[in-house]
Amino acid sequence: MRPETERLVRESWARFAPVAEQWAAFFYEKLFELDPEAERLFARTDMDAQGRKVMRMFAEIARTLDQPEALVSELADLGRRHVHYGVRESQYDSVGTALLWTLERGLGPDFTPEVRNAWTEAYLLLSVVLRRAAAREQPGLS
Repeated sequence: MRPETERLVRESWARFAPVAEQWAAFFYEKLFELDPEAERLFARTDMDAQGRKVMRMFAEIARTLDQPEALVSELADLGRRHVHYGVRESQYDSVGTALLWTLERGLGPDFTPEVRNAWTEAYLLLSVVLRRAAAREQPGLS
């Protein structure tokens, strides 16, 4: 990933971070709108706690973009755990769309085309790692 992409992700997250937890509920609302089957994965989940957890995860990703060995290791662990939660490979696309939607609304005019492209690239990178780790955990995952 280019340093400029990392910088845009990091700077935009720094602007979003103060409101991230407030936007977590909207992130999940959008995710469940895009993929109603995903809601079943959270049937017995405290969604306030889950929202904090997912926003901390995105913050950690933004923080470690320039540390690929740490980032890949953490994401691979997460991808393997997601297999056991019942996450399907196709659901990663819905998460990416919900993330971009959430950032766009939360950042408002600061969500420039350049920031969108940077987050799209960053999410593509992380979703590839998640998907590959999940596929290795359970061959034939779909």
